[in-house]
Amino acid sequence: MLWLTNGAGLLLALAIIAIGTGYIASPTTMMRSFGLPLPEDGPNVAWWLRLKGVRDIVAGLLVLAFMTWGSQREVGMVLLIEAMIPAGDMLLVLAAKGSTKSAFAIHSLTAAIMVLVAIPMMIGAD
Repeated sequence: MLWLTNGAGLLLALAIIAIGTGYIASPTTMMRSFGLPLPEDGPNVAWWLRLKGVRDIVAGLLVLAFMTWGSQREVGMVLLIEAMIPAGDMLLVLAAKGSTKSAFAIHSLTAAIMVLVAIPMMIGAD
């Protein structure tokens, strides 16, 4: 079971880094899948969208750092705490009357997977 949770944790960390990199490289393209309409066009919109990319990259690197230097329980705690990010994204998309499909299929699913990976890491840790 340890290899499964570690593998899932690693996959989650790499996926969120990849998503963040996408937001840095092509913010308006990535934003279309987020579930909210693109903000009004302007010279600084892409830079505002890139902020999400920086946040995602740092969140993924934090998980990788704890996987490298922390304990199994600490990795689980980080994943559990970071699950609030996609849960919050889901709530914001729903509150803004954005895409319910994106809110549930992307954000809530991501949060659920993070929680399901985090719990066995925290319980099974010695």
